[in-house]
Amino acid sequence: MSPVNPFHDPVRFARRVPECVVVIFGANGDLTKRKLMPALFRLAYDHRLPEGFAVIGTSRTPMSDDQFREKMREAVREFSEDTEFDASVWEPFAQGLFYVAGDIADRDFYQRLCHKLHAIEAERHTGGSVLFYLSTQPSQYGRAAAGLGAAGLNKGNGWRRLVVEKPFGHDLESARALSAELQQVFPESEIYRIDHYLGKETVQNILAFRFGNGIFEPLWNRRYVNHVQITAAESIGVEGRGAYYQETGALADMIQNHLLQVMATIAMEPSASFRADAVRDERSKLLRSIKAMKPDQMRMDTVPGQYGPGRIGTEEVPGFRQEPGVDPQSQTNTYAAATFFVENWRWAGVPFYLRTGKRLAKRVTEIGIQFNPAPLAIFNNEDTSDMAPNLLIVRIQPQEGLSLKFLSKRPGTGMTLRPVSMDFNYGSSFGERLPSAYETLLLDAMIGDATLYTRQDMVEASWTVVEPIRNLWRESKFEFPNYAAGSWGPAAADEMLARRGHIWRKP
Repeated sequence: MSPVNPFHDPVRFARRVPECVVVIFGANGDLTKRKLMPALFRLAYDHRLPEGFAVIGTSRTPMSDDQFREKMREAVREFSEDTEFDASVWEPFAQGLFYVAGDIADRDFYQRLCHKLHAIEAERHTGGSVLFYLSTQPSQYGRAAAGLGAAGLNKGNGWRRLVVEKPFGHDLESARALSAELQQVFPESEIYRIDHYLGKETVQNILAFRFGNGIFEPLWNRRYVNHVQITAAESIGVEGRGAYYQETGALADMIQNHLLQVMATIAMEPSASFRADAVRDERSKLLRSIKAMKPDQMRMDTVPGQYGPGRIGTEEVPGFRQEPGVDPQSQTNTYAAATFFVENWRWAGVPFYLRTGKRLAKRVTEIGIQFNPAPLAIFNNEDTSDMAPNLLIVRIQPQEGLSLKFLSKRPGTGMTLRPVSMDFNYGSSFGERLPSAYETLLLDAMIGDATLYTRQDMVEASWTVVEPIRNLWRESKFEFPNYAAGSWGPAAADEMLARRGHIWRKP
């Protein structure tokens, strides 16, 4: 039986962080400035952090503690979009910010970091508990973990945990190798692989919606669900990251981690409890149940795409091959769509359509669950276009909420039906600010709740699904570009659904 965590209670975000230090590797990078520091400041603003809480930033750039504090102050002011900058909160928070310059490959750096941690522990009474956050290039993860282990920083008076950002390897073999490297220093239970999609309120609300209500779960199966669509569309291009992006592509960047994790959350079996391993066991089982595709099926049920020049609003935008740092003959996919089937009793035969892409018509992430029509059409509507299917839409961004679409009688004589919807919007329903994904996930890591984090077996299961598709695409020659910037993607993706009598939703 696992020990009881005194900081664990049923109200997830009402919990308070224990005394600890967060060490951020790569603290001079964009992620720290845009996401991590604003999230930590908001936790302080909401009185979630203990009095002795501290942050140590590290990078190769020389900086004093005061210079680091000033840099983070400017970052918080610029990127805390929905949090008023309050100097009375910032000043005590800033007193807990420290900096150690050094190279991840330098042994002396870890000794300096060790001395700093001891000094902070003595001064601020942090109890020896440390969260190491690797906000660096993925190629540095193993080296940083090894350096921490060699200096004995993986052990102490309190707990020691490691947070790593995606990607978790670039294929199945490298994902396994990375896990082996990290596990030489930290046990799997103390490794937190962060996927910010799982920290979004609406993704978490999927669990509440399904398992907290008695009316929906009985419908959540092949008997009632016709198909599921998961869309993650971006209207922007590669934003100056063309050289990096052409080595990755949409399939590995989005479907392998974010969208398969969302699919697993939608389709998983009910867990026995809301404890971390119970929930993650079910997500992992679902990922392992996704049917492997043979090459012929992949050609029918997967679609790569790459955007060409187009117009968005009044602006003419370049194609991917015209972006800085991109090979003019690049075969990188900036769009990826796939049809997956789950081989279990709940979902056998139900297609799950996943798509993601850059330079699409709008920025939106949503899940559409379409239910089967009524078995007998007893209302003879002349206009059958109004006979829309029942549809549950889970909106993840930009407006978080849910919408249930169904048919209702149109006012007047006769029995004419038209589609209507019942909408739930987080902002208007609760009148509260939603915590950012990084606030939720950082708080969970410091408390020791790994429910929303990705486990090694889940990473391997998702790579097992995606890697054969990626290999086939790499061996193929595509006539790119095959969709214009500002459109909804290549025509082949529409044809993929049409073969089963379905069409993509236009969010």
